[in-house]
Amino acid sequence: MFFSTPTSEQAIALAAVFHACEVVSQLANTGEALSSDMTVCMGALLNQNPDSLAELYGPTAGLKQGMDVMKTIFQARDGENSDTLRYVVSILYLARKISRNKASLEPIAKGIETAARQAHHFSITHDNVYANVASLYQDTVSILKPQIQVSGSSSYLQQPAVASRIRCLLFAALRSGFLWEQLGGSRIHLAFYRKQLLQLLPD
Repeated sequence: MFFSTPTSEQAIALAAVFHACEVVSQLANTGEALSSDMTVCMGALLNQNPDSLAELYGPTAGLKQGMDVMKTIFQARDGENSDTLRYVVSILYLARKISRNKASLEPIAKGIETAARQAHHFSITHDNVYANVASLYQDTVSILKPQIQVSGSSSYLQQPAVASRIRCLLFAALRSGFLWEQLGGSRIHLAFYRKQLLQLLPD
């Protein structure tokens, strides 16, 4: 599996990581993000037992931003998305690290289950859900190394609502990073199969 060629499922999971990380960059620099992007990311994070990728992410058009950024970065067109790439690399490292540590996974899984139940009473993009998930991120992921340092405008990063959403998005990216690992995604794929991964993305 480690040296196998990539699959379309791996490509979509990786695009979802790029998607969440790109929205992090947008929030950090503008203080705003499309509600549709937040919905896709939070929906994937809170759905821990999907029957398919379609159930997890919905129509692949919802990940278009992530697919576009992934194409731009893999084709090395410019350095415009350097922060997004940095987040992606850190997320994939943390996903690999946490997936091999059951002691880290257990509190995360329980916390996400609690947030999912809360979302049933409110909505997946309710402020209370954001705050709960962000707190879980601080208690579990933020204490691990390397810590993900988000770059952007301090005027936005210091706003509690923006900070909470950013932590939720990083958590969503991590969830897709777990999936990438579960599907057999590896550093070998990222180093040598970038063209194939891009070709596997839906149009």
